[in-house]
Amino acid sequence: MNTKKIINIIFDNAKTLIGALIIAVLIRSLLFQPFYIPSSSMEPTLLVGDRIFVSKYTYGYSKHSFPFSPNVTNERFFSKSPKRGDLVVFKTPADNRTDYIKRLIGLPGDSIQFIEGELFINKKKISRQKVENKKIIRCGNFLLETNTFIETLPNGLKHLVAYKKKGSLQNSKIFKVPENHYFLLGDNRDCSKDSRYLDSVGYVKSLNLVGEAKIIFFSNDTNISSMLKFWNINKSFRFERLFKGL
Repeated sequence: MNTKKIINIIFDNAKTLIGALIIAVLIRSLLFQPFYIPSSSMEPTLLVGDRIFVSKYTYGYSKHSFPFSPNVTNERFFSKSPKRGDLVVFKTPADNRTDYIKRLIGLPGDSIQFIEGELFINKKKISRQKVENKKIIRCGNFLLETNTFIETLPNGLKHLVAYKKKGSLQNSKIFKVPENHYFLLGDNRDCSKDSRYLDSVGYVKSLNLVGEAKIIFFSNDTNISSMLKFWNINKSFRFERLFKGL
C-alpha cells in the first residue's frame, strides 16, 4: 500500500469520525442529553445511580445548551416558560458550570416560605397527604428516617416528597422570586442544596435552564455494585426503573 492510499484512508476515517462527533454534539445540544444522578437530593423521585434523558428543547436554547457553555450570547432562543413542578436541570448560578436537577416550585413573582414544616406558595399552604411513615432514604453517607407525602402543587401536579421525621426544617424566611428567575427545591427536602441557599444556588435565571428530565433509561445501586464489587452487578440493577417516565 502506497503512501497516498494510506493518507486517503486516514482522511476518510477522520471525516467519518468528525461527522459522527458533530451529529453527537447536535443531538446532545438540541434534542436529548444523558445525565447521571450522583446525589440523594431528589429521593424518592430520583435515586443515586439513575441515568436520565433530559430534553434540551423544552425551554428553548441558551449558551448552556451547548458543551462548555460558550460565552457567545446571553439570550435564550425559542424560549418556552417552564411549568411549576417540572424536573429541571440547570447550571448553578454560583459558577454557571455545575449541573443540578431540582423541582421547580416558584415562578417569577411568587413568594415561598416554610411555616411549621409546611410549604406555602403565595401565602397558601400546599396540600400534602402522607403515604408512608418512617421510610429510610439516603442523605450522602447517612440514612434518614423520613415521612413521605404526596404534595399537590397549585397547578394540580402531584409528586412525592420526603421530610425528616425528626429535625425537619420548620420555618424559613420568605423567598420572593425575582422577575425572570425560578425557585427550585429538592424532593428530599432536608437533604438538598437548592434555592433556599442563596449563597450557593439561590434563584435560578431563565438563561441557566438546561432542560427537563423526561425518562430514566437505566439505574443501578452503586452501593451494591462497584468496580471493586463487580460480582454483585446483577443484584444492583433496578429493573423496575428502566425506561420509567418522569
